[in-house]
Amino acid sequence: MSGIGVVLNPRSRRNLRDPQAATRLARALGDHGIVRQARSLDELYVIAEDFKQLSIDVLGISGGDGTNHVTITGFLDVYGARALPQLAFLRGGTMNTVANSVGVDHGGPEGLLGRLMRAYAERASRPLANVERHVMKIGDAHSAHYGFLFGTGVVYGFLAEYYANGEPSPLVAARTLLRGVGSTIVQGEMIQRMARPFRGSATLVQEGREIDWSERDYLAIAAGTIDHIGLNFRPFHRYAERPGTFHALGIHTSPLQFVREMPRIWRAEAMRPGRTDDATATRMVVRSADGTVRYMIDGDLHEKHGEVEVTVGPRVKIIVGT
Repeated sequence: MSGIGVVLNPRSRRNLRDPQAATRLARALGDHGIVRQARSLDELYVIAEDFKQLSIDVLGISGGDGTNHVTITGFLDVYGARALPQLAFLRGGTMNTVANSVGVDHGGPEGLLGRLMRAYAERASRPLANVERHVMKIGDAHSAHYGFLFGTGVVYGFLAEYYANGEPSPLVAARTLLRGVGSTIVQGEMIQRMARPFRGSATLVQEGREIDWSERDYLAIAAGTIDHIGLNFRPFHRYAERPGTFHALGIHTSPLQFVREMPRIWRAEAMRPGRTDDATATRMVVRSADGTVRYMIDGDLHEKHGEVEVTVGPRVKIIVGT
């Protein structure tokens, strides 16, 4: 069997509010494929094995950035050296940064699935339009995650504040950002929580040679294989400059100076000299002075004792413009 396989996370915030979402998607998909719910990582791995045996052409994911990266991680673990099916991000989550960055159409999961089905039916005369992006492999071989965005410091702190401010949504994210900017200007308590310095260092590999970012206070060490990081800010504007690399930033300016750089980041321009280290790399090892690295992958918060390795992972195809 080929066709479309859809993975839905019933424990996501949106799907918890809408327990019939899977039923409606399955009804919409009909005989063109299969919808499966992944309530746990164990279930996700079983689904990945089943979809691999069925040789599905398209892997649809109903959820936001977090669901996407967990699903991609599980499928890469199962598929191994075999290429993943084309990915269809059906949105449906509170954060859809990756979908926005690569140009996935807007809409809800059912509408996007309907468009995908029509495009899939016409694929013989009009191939499915897709873009290709690398994922980053974050962590060692025994506990690796795959995603498009990585960040420590203020990246982690902003999301922790965002999740603490009520039901996540784009509006809550914008309000959290505005409150953070205001707190920066008046040197308030919120910015002290959000932008607590990341004291650490990093070693990167760029064009076969090692680059050391020395131990110091960083506002953030971050990397991406897409340009967006949320709310249409595009710090990783060099993500496609060299094949097989990610764009890494070691931001060491003050919170107030960073606020002044935000218009440039929104326009996908480099920050002014002296405010960040900047590299396109194939590998980065991040170390924290206190021994624990707190970091973000595609909107999910993680913590690891010891260093964290970031490398370029497989290239995946993401369907757009259906």
